[in-house]
Amino acid sequence: MAEHHGEYKVPGGKLVVADLATDDGAITWASINGDFFLEPDEALIDINTALTGLSTDSPNATISAAVAEAAGPGTVMFGFDADAVAVAVRRALGHATTWADHEWEIIPPTPLHITEQVALDEVLTREVGDGRRNPTLRLWEWDEPSVVIGTFQSYRNEVDPDGVARHGITVVRRVSGGGAMFMEAGNCITYSLYLPTSLVDGLTFADSYPFLDAWVMEALAAVGVKAFYKPLNDIATEAGKIGGAAQKRFGNGAMLHHVTMSYDIDADKMTSVLRIGREKISDKGIASAQKRVDPLKRQTGLARGSIIEEMMATFDRRYGARRVSLPPSSLEDARRLAAAKFATTTWLHRVP
Repeated sequence: MAEHHGEYKVPGGKLVVADLATDDGAITWASINGDFFLEPDEALIDINTALTGLSTDSPNATISAAVAEAAGPGTVMFGFDADAVAVAVRRALGHATTWADHEWEIIPPTPLHITEQVALDEVLTREVGDGRRNPTLRLWEWDEPSVVIGTFQSYRNEVDPDGVARHGITVVRRVSGGGAMFMEAGNCITYSLYLPTSLVDGLTFADSYPFLDAWVMEALAAVGVKAFYKPLNDIATEAGKIGGAAQKRFGNGAMLHHVTMSYDIDADKMTSVLRIGREKISDKGIASAQKRVDPLKRQTGLARGSIIEEMMATFDRRYGARRVSLPPSSLEDARRLAAAKFATTTWLHRVP
């Protein structure tokens, strides 16, 4: 018989702990505990009983369904739910990991061409999945004015060719979904996380976004910005949107999560380069895309570099990350991939 312990802190909710015993590929004893609220009390016995007998290889859906059925419709689970129990159980059994299970690295801003920036996202994510790299946070830096469109966006529907030509914009397409990012040098802060998908095992896509960016909220609070997630992938304050996130999950067990936040955006130039229609902003409660984004420079009064430094310091404090340089081999791989894929018109116009 083996004993197991797993913990999961629900984003915005409570801590769920799973203490388990297993034998011959099955859970033989279970104790779910934590600082959550549950009514009636007896439901906890039913939940523990439902977990007993499940295979140690049970997927999240199976565990969650068993817990939900055992709790029944009359049970109130406050601060957690059946999915949260499944995550804690999977972590206890070693199928899901926590931040502390990994050795994290930080790659500080390294000036590169924008096509190499998006190529690096694919290269470094694959390195994590192949076991050749520790999970990593990377900050972007670039010189040319750029627009980065989502992998499923139509080029002609998102970009105004006259505005692109007039302002000398380089347009590239990234591997993740989501919307277009207007990225002049120094006007925004962009970072990428390369991590094993085991870290978000059992989380819905919607829950994985705030989970992976909890450290960013702490860093922003440290510079005086009270930010929150606005589903699905917007980071906002009471004054307006400050950023957006996107993800791409690869088949090798790794995923990319990246965010762009506005630091000192030129709203007039942005709207002359991007086609931001009324349908896009219809759920924002505003009439103009120029009023949609509220830059960090105005909110903090800090230099962009100071905010980036606080972000890296916060990530280090939370996860014990060490700062490293971008390996020449990874950069060379990114340059080859940029030339073969991300800098080509075929990729850029894959959705016309």
